[in-house]
This record gives sequence, structure tokens and C-alpha cells, in this order.
Amino acid sequence: MKKAEISYKRIWQIAYPIILGSVAQNVVNFTDTAFLGRVGEIALGAGALGGLFYLAVFMLGLGFGTGAQIIIARRIGEGKLKQVGVVMDHALLFMIMLATLSFVLMYFGSRELLGYAVQSERIYNATLQYMNFRSFGIFFAFVNVTFRSFYVGITKTKVISYTTAVMAVTNILLDYVLIFGYYGFPRMGIEGAALASSIAEGVAMLFFISYTKVTVNFSQFNLFRFKMLSPGYMGRILKVSLPVMMQQFASLSVWFVFFLIIEKLGEASLAVSNIIRSIYVILMMPVWGFATATNALVSTAMGEGNQKDVMKITYKIAGMTFLGVLLIVMVGLLFPRIIMEIYTNDTLLIDMGINILKVVSLGALFISIGFIMFNAVSGTGKTNISLTIELVVLAMYLTYTFVLTNYLHASVATVWTSELLYGSLLALFSWGYLLAGKWKHSTI
Repeated sequence: MKKAEISYKRIWQIAYPIILGSVAQNVVNFTDTAFLGRVGEIALGAGALGGLFYLAVFMLGLGFGTGAQIIIARRIGEGKLKQVGVVMDHALLFMIMLATLSFVLMYFGSRELLGYAVQSERIYNATLQYMNFRSFGIFFAFVNVTFRSFYVGITKTKVISYTTAVMAVTNILLDYVLIFGYYGFPRMGIEGAALASSIAEGVAMLFFISYTKVTVNFSQFNLFRFKMLSPGYMGRILKVSLPVMMQQFASLSVWFVFFLIIEKLGEASLAVSNIIRSIYVILMMPVWGFATATNALVSTAMGEGNQKDVMKITYKIAGMTFLGVLLIVMVGLLFPRIIMEIYTNDTLLIDMGINILKVVSLGALFISIGFIMFNAVSGTGKTNISLTIELVVLAMYLTYTFVLTNYLHASVATVWTSELLYGSLLALFSWGYLLAGKWKHSTI
């Protein structure tokens, strides 16, 4: 049955709670970076590497959650509500197993992995201290991703903003008392930032569970029955999810490598790049919200049999995303020094950061289009194609960065132009695939 055309208002209704959730999530990132900037250059650089290492592992769970979300949205479009619970049950079981493996990797493997990659002994030791506490948060984070997939898949996204706000407030309070040792708490420095983030994720998980128990009719979706678990059904979910997991992990792993390359340019370059990373994430908030909405709306349209609406939906969301990023970019370009001074009072880092901020502002505009096109490809169910696109683009991105640093000896600001390359290539390849139309008969 043909559904009404997706309006700008409907897109916004789905995207804005996710964007608000990103705002709260980035308050976590912002406060960690701002507080660690007051601890010192080493803590700031180690926080960057430790945070990216954690995020790279976290992306495995987020990738699986994205695959589950695509399937949930498809079942909603097909009107098969009872199948949603089956997907959720399998997803939760898989996430718990994946979290256990991820914890072992981070807690016990950090010493070897970072010892091979990090040049500065002081940053290496501080990053290990960070990971010893941060690793525990992965259990809570993966459960949170599963609930997020459910709510995005059924396009009831307001709870995401509530949950992330709870996490942000918890993190800010704990950062304040644990990093600096206020109100009788021990002064833990970088370890305090890691512990605060892990506890905040645990609080967010409890909120998700409580909200779901109070507001959701379990029988409507057949939730949490765990009676129909089967290797075959898990395999169906993994067929969609595994390419997304690999793509997400590869993306963040390459960004981790990018920061390792930056670390070779010196401790100051790494410190200022961590500040820019925090600002860059703020620029990306509308992108993530609208990209998630793209994923869900495209998959739902496919489930309804409205393949011809996919490009209309994608173009609408791309325009809204570009405008949202442009508004944020203008603030950064008008007041770059004020923004840098929020993070640090080091004049060298401020001056270095202003030049980089101009580069990443332009890069964010390119990525705003690229991410929407890319998530439309994933939303069609052709996650193997989206993985291929990502791997090709990342290879070109990493090659470009390596040449700039090792052969051209470029400045740190010039190295950050790699973000422009990444965004433009992602948009071009994804758009080309969508126009080809080979995704129109995809089933999951």
C-alpha cells in the first residue's frame, strides 16, 4: 500500500531527538577535552588516543546495531511488528558476547597495541591509565546501542535525547569531582575522565531499561521473549550487520591511525588535534542525526515497496543536513579564537587550532552530503556495497595523509585537508551507486 510522501517535518521529527542526543553526547566529549586541557598537554593527547581506541572498538557494536536497525525499520515498513522483538532478542545476545570480547581486547591488549604504535613514552603511559578504566564502559555502551537501534527502527527517537542528556549530566558531574579531586574524591586526572565516562554509560543504560519498561507495550513487538533464538536468524542479521560493523570499525580505526600519524608530528600537534576533534564532532551533530534518519526512512520505504521515493528522501535530507552544518560552521569561522580559548589558554595551541578549524569547517560541509548519500546506500540493505565504498575511500584518505606527512612534510593544518577528500569521495561514490539503481530489489 502506498504511503504518504515523507515530508520535511517528518524527517525533522525523527532526526531532531537524535541531534539533541548528539548534543548531549558531545557535551561529554567537550567536557572531557576541556577538563583534560587544564590537566596538561600529555593528558589531552592521551585522552585523544585512548578515546579513539575505545571508539574504534565501540564502532563494532554500533555497526551491528545499525544493521539491526535497518532490519527493524524494514519489518515496520512491511507491517511485521512481531518480528521486531525477534531481532531485538538476537541483537542483545550478540551484543553481550561482543562486549565481552571487546573488553578483553581493550583491557588486556592495550599495552601491546599502543606500545607498538605510540612514540611518546609519556603519552603511552597516560593512555594505558585511561584504558584501564574506560574499558569497562563497553558493556553498558553496547546495550545502549541495542536500545537505540530499536527506537530508531520504529522511528520513536525522543528517548535518545533524554538518555544522552542523563549520560551527559552524569559525566560532567563526575568529571569535575574525579579529575580534580573535589568534595573528598581522589584526584585521578585522566583516569577520572575515563571512570566518569564509564559510569555515565551505565547510568544511561539503566535509564533506557526503565523507560522501555514503562512506555513500551512488549506484546506489540514480541519483545524480550528469547524463545525464538536460532543460529539461522542470527546469521540473517549478521549478513546485513557484518559489513556495517567492518565499515564502522575500519572508519574509526583509520581515524585512530590518522591521530597516530599526527602524534609523530609532536605532542603539541596531537594536543591541538584533540581539541579540533572535539570541535569537529560538534560540527558533525546534524550529520549524525540526519544520517540515522536516512537509514531508517530509506529502509522503511523499501519495506513499503516505495523504492521510487528513496532518492527524493535522500535529496531532502541532504539539503537539510547541509544547511544545519553551514549554520554551525559560520559560528566557528566568525569566532575561532573564542572557541579555541574554551579548550586551552596555551597561545601556541590556539594559533595552531585557528588554522585547522578553517580547514575542518569546509570539510564538514563536504561530509554532510557524503554521509547522507552513504547512509542511503546502507538503508537499501546493500551493506556490502557501503562497505566497499568505505574501504576504497579510506584507502585513498590514508594514502593522502601518509604522503602529506612523510614525503611533503606538511603542516598539521594541511594534513587535516584529508577530511575534504574523504567527504567528497564518499558523496561521489555513494551518489553514483544510488543513481545506478541496482539496489531497488534488495531484500533482507
